[in-house]
Amino acid sequence: MENIILTGYMGSGKTTVGRNIAKLKGYTFVDTDERIVEQQHRSIRDIFATEGEQKFRDIETALLRQLIAEGKEQLVISTGGGMPLRAENRQLLSRLGKVVYLKANPETIYNRIKGDTTRPLLECDDPMKRIEEMLAARGPLYEEGAMLIVEVDGLKKSQAASEIITKCSVTFAS
Repeated sequence: MENIILTGYMGSGKTTVGRNIAKLKGYTFVDTDERIVEQQHRSIRDIFATEGEQKFRDIETALLRQLIAEGKEQLVISTGGGMPLRAENRQLLSRLGKVVYLKANPETIYNRIKGDTTRPLLECDDPMKRIEEMLAARGPLYEEGAMLIVEVDGLKKSQAASEIITKCSVTFAS
């Protein structure tokens, strides 16, 4: 399918870069977290608090199946940071289109999301340490599921978007 799927840790720029790509290509932008909030009629924070992370991950998998069933093309899909952790989800994402991992270092991520109270996994005494630990665990899974890795440290959103468009256009054509 001719869709671009952005994966990566929270704060890596998936939503910002994704909106930019969609605008430049005339594609439809889909943020999976926003779609889940719409469908569930509650916040992600509330889902985590009342039903736990496992239930939230189940909801993510169901959403991926729904997107595949809809069969829409020319989408830019921004995923939640934990969506590619499940092997099944990595497989579903690859069926949806070209998966791009937005890779950022812990300092970049911390500077982008410090003070953001909507991120339940970072509600802890040492968010920087938590980011480092989670990146160490998740990084290999993000890489495994991606056909393209874009290092976003120091890139403006327009630069990251242009790089992704250029590289994905080549693969769509082949």
